[in-house]
Amino acid sequence: MKRVKTKDETYTLYSEEFDECYHNVNDGALSESLKKHVEPAFLYAAKKDELTILDICFGLGYNTLTTLYYLKKNKIDKKIRIISPEFDENLIRNLKSFDYPKEFDPLKNVINSILNNLFYEDEKIKIEIKIGDAREVIKKIDKQIDILYQDPFSPKKNPLLWTVEYFKDISRIMNDEGIITTYSIAASVRLALYESGFRVFEREIEGIKKQTVASRKELPLKEIDMKTKKKRSSSKALRDRDAKKI
Repeated sequence: MKRVKTKDETYTLYSEEFDECYHNVNDGALSESLKKHVEPAFLYAAKKDELTILDICFGLGYNTLTTLYYLKKNKIDKKIRIISPEFDENLIRNLKSFDYPKEFDPLKNVINSILNNLFYEDEKIKIEIKIGDAREVIKKIDKQIDILYQDPFSPKKNPLLWTVEYFKDISRIMNDEGIITTYSIAASVRLALYESGFRVFEREIEGIKKQTVASRKELPLKEIDMKTKKKRSSSKALRDRDAKKI
């Protein structure tokens, strides 16, 4: 994989298999994780002492590690459990030489534990990397999820992680106040979320591209009228049968 420097001076990798970078180069690897996933997730998540996060997929680990950075920086005292599927164990094992941002320097013991053992735990944090197909991992989760970082490769490159059936599986393990964050603003993705029982919202952040946030509950964000969009749009929600043809 080729190392790529992003707009905020942090690094990502380019995947030849998916012909995409793991992060939006123009947003920045750390900035994307922080602004599109971690900040909105903790802003709108239920005010609970314990939160369970599903990070799809682990990749380079930015979303998981940025969560820990955010908690420490903002002195947030919560118990956090992170479950993260990842099909490429080789990728994780080879991250020992990856140039993580300096913001992650205090997390070196966490990073080492994850890269060596696919696991980390202390009195407040528990992180579990589940090697395998995310669709299969999700079916085995027996906890209610509070936050979903929906961050696989794009619908064009990894369509089976963006279908109605996929989001219905997510819906079954998501609690009623759960929050979904994703970089994708594609109509097909928003329709798949809507058809899976989620309300769909749009969030804008200065200097960062728009994003989608979804939940069953009302959020203080611009809500997309998906009922009207479904009637008027030529786009269709992606389904497994179509995704398998891509």
